[in-house]
Amino acid sequence: MKTTPEHDERIAKMTFASVYPHYITKVERKGRTKEELDEVIAWLTGFAKPALEKLIEEKVNFATFFERAHLNPKAELITGTICGYRIEEIETPLTKQVRYLDKIVDELAKGKKMEKILRQ
Repeated sequence: MKTTPEHDERIAKMTFASVYPHYITKVERKGRTKEELDEVIAWLTGFAKPALEKLIEEKVNFATFFERAHLNPKAELITGTICGYRIEEIETPLTKQVRYLDKIVDELAKGKKMEKILRQ
């Protein structure tokens, strides 16, 4: 699926720090914890808590966030629809990576078992 260049650029420029509080609110509202959120983010990106906190402090955008990440090889197993896009059909790598993150946060908020979210 092709996204527009404007859409991809907007995602690339968004800061992780501006989105992270929304992720926390979303999962906590559904009875999950910030620690679980950090665990799924670490699984996807390789960022342990100190590295994640540093990225938030630096206010890095998603382009930089994913440039520094070591994406989990199992990330390609994340499929489905998020924000109206079928993840496996997204052609722009950065947009696909951000949607991977959105999807696993969504799965966490929906109460999916951690083993399933982490593709074990």
